[in-house]
Amino acid sequence: MRARWLGRVPYAEAWDLQRAIAGRSGDDYLLLLEHGHVYTLGAHADPGHVLVDPAEVGADLVTVDRGGDVTYHGPGQLIGYPLRTVGSGPHHGPAHVREVEEVVIGALVELGVPASRVGRLEGYPGVWIDASATGSGRDGPRKVAAIGVRTARGRTTHGFGLNVSPDLAMFGHIVPCGIADRPVTSLTAEGFGVTMADAVDAVLVAATRVWGPIEDVAAVTAGAASAGWAPTDGAADPTAAAGPDDRVPVTLRRTRSDTALERRMVRSGVDPGAGLPISARKPAWLRVQATMADDFLGLQRDIRDHDLVTVCEEAGCPNIFECWNDGTATFMINGSRCTRACGFCQVDTRHPLPLDPAEPGRVAEAVSRMGLAHAVITCVARDDLADGGAGAFAATIAAIRAASPGTAVEVLISDVKGDRGSLGTILDARPDVLNHNIETVARLQRAVRPSAGYARSLTVLARSVAAGLTTKSGLILGMGEREDEVLATLADLRSVGVDIVTLGQYLRPSVRHLPVARWWTPEEFDDLRRAGESMGFAHVQASPLTRSSYHAREAAEASAGDVTVPVTLAGARS
Repeated sequence: MRARWLGRVPYAEAWDLQRAIAGRSGDDYLLLLEHGHVYTLGAHADPGHVLVDPAEVGADLVTVDRGGDVTYHGPGQLIGYPLRTVGSGPHHGPAHVREVEEVVIGALVELGVPASRVGRLEGYPGVWIDASATGSGRDGPRKVAAIGVRTARGRTTHGFGLNVSPDLAMFGHIVPCGIADRPVTSLTAEGFGVTMADAVDAVLVAATRVWGPIEDVAAVTAGAASAGWAPTDGAADPTAAAGPDDRVPVTLRRTRSDTALERRMVRSGVDPGAGLPISARKPAWLRVQATMADDFLGLQRDIRDHDLVTVCEEAGCPNIFECWNDGTATFMINGSRCTRACGFCQVDTRHPLPLDPAEPGRVAEAVSRMGLAHAVITCVARDDLADGGAGAFAATIAAIRAASPGTAVEVLISDVKGDRGSLGTILDARPDVLNHNIETVARLQRAVRPSAGYARSLTVLARSVAAGLTTKSGLILGMGEREDEVLATLADLRSVGVDIVTLGQYLRPSVRHLPVARWWTPEEFDDLRRAGESMGFAHVQASPLTRSSYHAREAAEASAGDVTVPVTLAGARS
């Protein structure tokens, strides 16, 4: 089993993510997270048990395919989704529910709740405080964790919601689990002052007892020796991995005043003062000779003539001479100014300009004039736009197809703020390859890309796979990640169906960006390539100088023989 702390994740994204993993991966997973305010109706729920318009209390309402009636999820509640292989047959579902209850009961005991006070209540699934009490109301049994699962084709989805410190008033707007005469409680309400981090750790201990060893849990959880918890409240991005208390698993050597970037690094378990100085000499394998041959200069003129932007120049790609001399370039659309300020990227972050409606046509004309067999189109993030820039992607794909029908089109997209409709606009345009980079391991997400999130990126990729597209992602290494974390991230990418993965060395653009923690050697990249290939990726491009679009055509051709079987996700286009 693999365990993942995912922070606060919108319900629809978490639902699609767990369905993708359960439908594709042979590995068991335990996804741990929080949701925003949401009421969920089980398959046979009574809608009358929702007593208010959810919008009036700031909550969503979602109908799902689990068992049980209506329940509430929100901040302060630890959600656990065990995605397990349990075998077929009607008896496996109830047996799984009993095991989930056992995990939660064990976790509560770990958290200091006396074993005599916590248990099951006959006829009522879930976990209860004072389950054996005979009184009513606060003197009787009180539900501290709801459980609702689905078992299909031998795999489980959904799980439990453990009330650590949620707003219990939100339960007053429903008949929780359809039980009108039994109150809901929380650990805080019962006088047990535990944090979300404590609850995660306790669940992991209990899950190990019930389900056996958990792999690579240190990569993502809040254990004392790992994981980079950051405050949930007030976090810049509620989808990024976060937790409610600051646990800093390193001894810090402060060498300069705090900046926002340094604070994010500290919360991710990285010492800002421990990286290589920007003046550090690069190893020989990272030194690239500038060769401005006729092909390079000709492509440069074509790009200038069409007033186009390339990520090759904007991001300072070290492969620009090799690729441009080969007549290959990655075009950047939606302007040249990004609305995000990632810790590794040097793209301009000034206020973005309006979109240029002629840009898709100019890109298509350049692709046709250059005779490209494989065109790569990427973008700046445009969070200022309602569709996140998705419409421009669709228009550019259509324009290239019209101008150069034989050209394969690969797109490298942002997460379009997790909006399913915006992503659907791109998926419906049917690019030959859809690339979305997860960039780094779970622990470093907030330091590296504070306006994005690990779970959101996995969900974007899962939805692309579900639409039947060849799907690609990548990581940049050297920002403080460990090898086991990289392998865990590769496993997650493969678990949602990603076909192609790229891994390359991070190069610090300026002193305002993340320091380089270390140089990964060519031999280490070879080891990662072999590990990725053993996981089943169709193509793994791994070397110090690898970037997202490096050898993109070869990677796409290598994956062309792979058969992608769509998995239907909630609302996904296929």
